[in-house]
Amino acid sequence: MQIIVVVLTNNFSKIEFESRDGAPMPADVFENIKELAKNLQVVRDYFGEPIHINSGYRSESHNAAVGGVPNSQHLLGKAADISMKNYTPKAIALAINKLMNRGLIEKGGIGLYNGFVHYDIRGVKVLWNESTRYRDIR
Repeated sequence: MQIIVVVLTNNFSKIEFESRDGAPMPADVFENIKELAKNLQVVRDYFGEPIHINSGYRSESHNAAVGGVPNSQHLLGKAADISMKNYTPKAIALAINKLMNRGLIEKGGIGLYNGFVHYDIRGVKVLWNESTRYRDIR
């Protein structure tokens, strides 16, 4: 079987963002994933270190299986949960916030969790951490 790698940016490919349950990615979701990858490339370039995509697009069934909220940005392909080998989630979240404030990446959600950061491109800035869940923490 031949695997076709769809390159999105210098350091990201489509397969990294696929739903972990193997569900196909709809075309409109793929368009959002391309935009998300462009923004994450800016974050990756800022740090100069690879970003691990823990979760990108989620099908409805996979989102439910992992306890995702019904209106999750992951369902739209507008969100990724990320981590990096040499940086804490807090350092990553602070950098994303700085890049967002400077207009270098799209405004969206920044969620700080134990072990990863959620970043999405919803168009408005929202900050939260694991304990406040969708409460602004500015």
